[in-house]
Amino acid sequence: MLTIQDHPNGISFHIRVQPKSSCSRIEGMQGDALKLRVSAPPVAGAANKACIGLLAEALGVAKSSIEVASGQSGRSKKILIRCNPAAASRLRQSLCELAGV
Repeated sequence: MLTIQDHPNGISFHIRVQPKSSCSRIEGMQGDALKLRVSAPPVAGAANKACIGLLAEALGVAKSSIEVASGQSGRSKKILIRCNPAAASRLRQSLCELAGV
């Protein structure tokens, strides 16, 4: 199950990234993290930017509101989405739908 945590500036959750995939998509769950496949290589932050773009498009938020809070150079990352409390509720629901929960 995807663990979505409250943060003073929004919400945070974990993702697991597979770079250099044939296409970019959200796979569902892997353990307690949302699994993302991105076609970008893990070089110079390209995979992180691809993850942010994929999540922004899927959740309907601006790329600038999403950041990789930790795990910049690893496959396991913590994502922070900056939002107000009203938007946090909608984002929680959307994340659960993406995770298939």
